[in-house]
Amino acid sequence: MTNPPTIEDLLEAARRRIEVEPEEIDEARTRRNAIGAALRDEFPGSRVYVNGSLAHGDALTPLSDVDLGVVVPDPDHEYGPGKRGPRALQDRAADAIRSELKDTYGDLRVQVEGNKRSVKIWFRDPVHPGGPDFTADVIVAIDDPAAPGLYIPRYATWDKSHPERHTQLVLAAIKDSEVRFARVVRLLKHWDRHRSTPPLCSWHIKVLGLDCLDTPGSLRDGLVDWFEHTERAIQDGPTPDPAHVGPDIETVVPKTEALRHVRNAIDGLREAIELEDAGWHTLAHDKLAKLFNDAEMLPAPPRHEVEEQEAERLRHRRDADRHAHTRPRPALAPPPVRSWSW
Repeated sequence: MTNPPTIEDLLEAARRRIEVEPEEIDEARTRRNAIGAALRDEFPGSRVYVNGSLAHGDALTPLSDVDLGVVVPDPDHEYGPGKRGPRALQDRAADAIRSELKDTYGDLRVQVEGNKRSVKIWFRDPVHPGGPDFTADVIVAIDDPAAPGLYIPRYATWDKSHPERHTQLVLAAIKDSEVRFARVVRLLKHWDRHRSTPPLCSWHIKVLGLDCLDTPGSLRDGLVDWFEHTERAIQDGPTPDPAHVGPDIETVVPKTEALRHVRNAIDGLREAIELEDAGWHTLAHDKLAKLFNDAEMLPAPPRHEVEEQEAERLRHRRDADRHAHTRPRPALAPPPVRSWSW
């Protein structure tokens, strides 16, 4: 008879099911590199940086997008807040991408108009068979000449951010935690996407993880630590930018709704752990499956096994209660004898 899977076993299997596949990674990097080469040719002396899930090592399958940026030299300080906006640079980037990639990828769609920050590219060709169309978001940025960080587009104006530092922080956490950071974040991103309304953006999930997932350990304990930390952090208000450059990070939904999702997850995870510690492994498995709400990622145990173990658990509880009520009461101790001194 084999031992039932532990919570840690189930989480390990689940995170493998949602990991991006090597073939997807290779193809996505090929396309990202082609975009980067076109940007370097268009903007001599520029530097290209990568960020997002592929760069951070927490991408989910099917992989549907990549993120990268180009930092354009601005020796005459023409661009920036109070000066020229980003549109001319974005149009140059879009034209270069169309021109350089059309022979290889054919019917690309490249759009600037209406986007808040990025030049958006639709390849009209997924990297995962049967998956969604593959896209790329390209940020055309300039250095802040007076302080660390970049100016990135916000429609016709600029915002301050530090995406290069963000990627450094994430990669450091992955190294310090011996990859646990990326694996727990991947599970959390999947959990977030399977809520009725996702409460947090993926970057917010990672920022919250920087404070509690930067050491080695189990996936189970990592989830507990993240949910407990996140409950406190959301109560305190918006999450500060970890690079101390950009704006604070808000929940996607109202704070009360985000807290409801997080607290429900904490309760479900704690119940699963208590059931496992008490030896009710099938019930713990079922509770964990309900937490993630995705039968492909973490299948629930057979329903009849859950019902049988729940009935057995209730019998044990009734027997324990009956035994407690029928146990003989201890005899009352005699009253203390008082000594009198005359």
